[in-house]
Amino acid sequence: MTPFGVRTCAVILCVLIGASLFAETFRFQAQKMSGSRASGKEQTVLEGAAQVLSDTLTLKADRIELSGDENRFVDCFGSVTGFDEKKGIFFRALRLRYDRKVKIARLEGDSALEDKKNGVIAKARFIEYNDTNGTTVLQIGVRLFKDELICRSEWALYRRDEKKLELAGTPVVFKKGDEFRADRMRVDLDTDDIFMEGSVSGSIKEKKSDQ
Repeated sequence: MTPFGVRTCAVILCVLIGASLFAETFRFQAQKMSGSRASGKEQTVLEGAAQVLSDTLTLKADRIELSGDENRFVDCFGSVTGFDEKKGIFFRALRLRYDRKVKIARLEGDSALEDKKNGVIAKARFIEYNDTNGTTVLQIGVRLFKDELICRSEWALYRRDEKKLELAGTPVVFKKGDEFRADRMRVDLDTDDIFMEGSVSGSIKEKKSDQ
C-alpha cells in the first residue's frame, strides 16, 4: 500500500464523487487517514472517530475503509452506527459493509435496525438491508418489536413499505399476553394480524371482564 499520509486531530474532506453513478456529495472525516492510489486498488482507510456522510446517510465507526471504483464499497469496523435521515432508518452493528451502487448494507454481530417511520425495532446476528426495494433480511436470534407485539425466530423478512413480516425457524409471536407458534408465520404490522402455517399452536390469555 502506498500511503498518501495524513494525520491530524481531525481530517475533513469534501468531494463530489461520481455524479453519473451516485449523484451525491460525499464527505468523510477522521483523526487519521491513509491509503493507496494504485490503479485498480484504490483504498482509503479512516481511523479514530471515523465518519462517512452523504446527502442523507451518516455512518460512524472506529475504522472505515473505502474501496472500489469511485469509493463504491464502505466497510465499517467497531461501534458502528448509521442513520438514513430521508428514510428514518437508524442502525448499529459491530461491522457494516455497504455497497453504494446497489445500496445494500450488511450488518454483522449483535446488530439492530430501527424503522422510526413504522415504529419497528429489529435485532439479529446478521441483518441485510436493501434500500432499493425496502426489504430487510434478518438471521440468527431474530427479535422484532412493535408496540405490544414481540416476534422471535431464526430467520425473518421485513417488507418495510408493505409493513409485512415473514418468520421461519421456530417462530413465535407474543401479542398482548397471547402466544402463537407455527412452522411459518406472517404478520401484518399495520393491523397486527397473524397468519400461521404448519404445526400451529398457541395459548390465549383469558381477558378479565370489567364487572
